Amino acid sequence: MGSVTTAAYDAYADWYEEFMSAASGDYIARVHTAIEDLLGAGEGVCLDVCCGTGAHAPALAALGWTPVGVDLSRGQLRHAVRRLPVAVADASALPLADASVPAAACVLASTDVPDYAAVLRETARVLRPGGRFLHLGVHPCFVGAFADWSDRPRIVVDARYSDRSRSFDAWSPAGVRARVGAWHLPLADLLNHAVAAGLRLVRTVEAGPGGVPDLLGFLAVKER
Repeated sequence: MGSVTTAAYDAYADWYEEFMSAASGDYIARVHTAIEDLLGAGEGVCLDVCCGTGAHAPALAALGWTPVGVDLSRGQLRHAVRRLPVAVADASALPLADASVPAAACVLASTDVPDYAAVLRETARVLRPGGRFLHLGVHPCFVGAFADWSDRPRIVVDARYSDRSRSFDAWSPAGVRARVGAWHLPLADLLNHAVAAGLRLVRTVEAGPGGVPDLLGFLAVKER
């Protein structure tokens, strides 16, 4: 997963395939419920931006869409080809024509790219006018190197919230971020970049157990 200058996930592709399998349970179920809730039913191509192993393609297909994935990690795409058509591509330079797809989704990948604003601009470029874009990712206010979840339900957020650089710090040393790192994007930046790309926000949701959301998603449409 992720559109980066080097495919950080290649070294962990097999591990990530297992991690994102059905065995990961409730979390992935919540992710897919949020996809259904936000994106809704449709038909035609839904571009799965930074598709990784294609773990979310079944949720897109269940809504009637035809998922097509792009990712920079050839290791991840070895697994993804079993779930959807794929292409090796940088999400900040999509190999698609302007206004060529009716829908796009970027799921659990915004922290894997160094310039998510560029990904949003490219995604908006390839969307048809009125096309839908689904963003679903870790909650930028509560999940990251700046957030300590070790004393749940209390979450401690420190001054690193404003740090937009890549970090390998993570409260869980066995998780994804300790392996591949993450680029943090504060909430205001995330929403402002979407609007600047020409996307109109339609709906935003937060989800998570125990009162503190660990997921943030929004549905936006291409203005013109």
